[in-house]
Amino acid sequence: MLVFNCTFFPQLESKRDAFSPVLLQFCTDPKNAVTVIRGLAGSLRLNLGLFSTKSLVEANAEHAVEVRTQVQQPADENWDHNGSAQTWPCESSRSHTTIAKYAQYQASSFQESLQDENESENEDDGEQSESSETSAATKAALTFATVKVSPASTTTKANSASISSPEEHANSTPSSEQKSAGKIIKFGTNIDLSDPKRWKPQLQELLKLPAFMRVESSNNMLSHVGSTILGMNTVQLYMKVPGSRTPGHQENNNFCSVNINIGPGDCEWFAVHEHYWDAINKFCEKHKVDYLTGSWWPVLEDLYSANIPVYRFIQRPGDLVWINAGTVHWVQAVGWCNNIAWNVGPLNSYQYQLALERYEWNEVKKVKSIVPMIHVSWNVARTIKISDRDTFKMVKHCLMQSIKHIQMLREQLLAAGKKISYQSRVKDEPAYYCNDCDLEMYDLLLVTSENSTKKSYVVHCEDCARAKSPSLGGVVVLEQYRIEELTKIYDAFTLAPSPVSK
Repeated sequence: MLVFNCTFFPQLESKRDAFSPVLLQFCTDPKNAVTVIRGLAGSLRLNLGLFSTKSLVEANAEHAVEVRTQVQQPADENWDHNGSAQTWPCESSRSHTTIAKYAQYQASSFQESLQDENESENEDDGEQSESSETSAATKAALTFATVKVSPASTTTKANSASISSPEEHANSTPSSEQKSAGKIIKFGTNIDLSDPKRWKPQLQELLKLPAFMRVESSNNMLSHVGSTILGMNTVQLYMKVPGSRTPGHQENNNFCSVNINIGPGDCEWFAVHEHYWDAINKFCEKHKVDYLTGSWWPVLEDLYSANIPVYRFIQRPGDLVWINAGTVHWVQAVGWCNNIAWNVGPLNSYQYQLALERYEWNEVKKVKSIVPMIHVSWNVARTIKISDRDTFKMVKHCLMQSIKHIQMLREQLLAAGKKISYQSRVKDEPAYYCNDCDLEMYDLLLVTSENSTKKSYVVHCEDCARAKSPSLGGVVVLEQYRIEELTKIYDAFTLAPSPVSK
């Protein structure tokens, strides 16, 4: 059975340890799929209380929360609807609420658990020692004590709190041979903390992190997208009760990610090195769930039988988990906790190569690449001096392929009698994608008017535009960069000298 402890970086004792180049090298080493950094919050004196449920309610009580309704299960199990067998599909339904309402649910869930523990202790005449779950509940009390819970919710089971729906409790009773149905729980996910005005104290606190871990830094490719990608180059928050699951996945375009557990409870993580992603993909195909867009929770016995090594570990409050490029991972809350997370793109050959590989695989699978890698590559070439030869060669090759494609398309459009109108990009303008196949569009945009009365315009790639009109009738062609400008950037992008080591 191949279960491994993850790579723990030695306990950080000081701010100097956190800013040591050794930490960057350790986290980004391709051999290390995942790194847990104990003591980071303490050594940097991060005020994680700014992200507690109490602080969030006080800051923006009506802020939107996406809710995932799930069935509570042990972290190493995933049962089908009948409770008769373990399976890979991991289904949940989506709804929406506010921070204040989810905070109330989170608090009532905790109080219900505390009541259950007290009743259990009374039944046992107080002979049993306090369990780890009780300890977690006690810690949670410190966080949720000031969250106001209505009288009704304190006496109601957590799975029928204010954000539940009645139909979710209409499950049939399983037979004695089946796994009993788990409790219905709610997971507050994808809470957007991007607004610098609404979340100023929280975002400023994260500036204490080492540069390579920050949401924004010069050597982070996601800082060169040119626009906002929510949850990637912005912070997202997750509010959890025990059993809340983030299903299996690789990060968008295989980028690295940073995740900090705010507490008070723990999270349990499972991770597999990028090397094994296709083996997991084949398991998804076997179980008829889409690897890229579906929701799945690996059956550990399947991974063991295929000799796929699995990292399994606990993330405590204040622990930072660094997910390296391409690492497959899935997470479950052990206790009541909040987490914050975002993506990072270290400008190294391993990260860049994996990002491009997933970009190309997404194109084959007709899945949108959330990171517009062509835009990123051109913006990096404009602003960054790259001294690593392998990274430089890959970026330069990407630019060359981009220019060739633009020149060929330009010639074909002119030959077809199309007029090309120059319209330069504006600041923070997002990347455009084909409306039909989700392919990233760079420089040349083929635009049609979908609704003349509402002035609704849609971008297409050449193949999709010609599929609708072989002569490109009704298509307006816009050019966002002069070819001379792109050629100048390409020529000026040269390998920088290696920094002199002191």
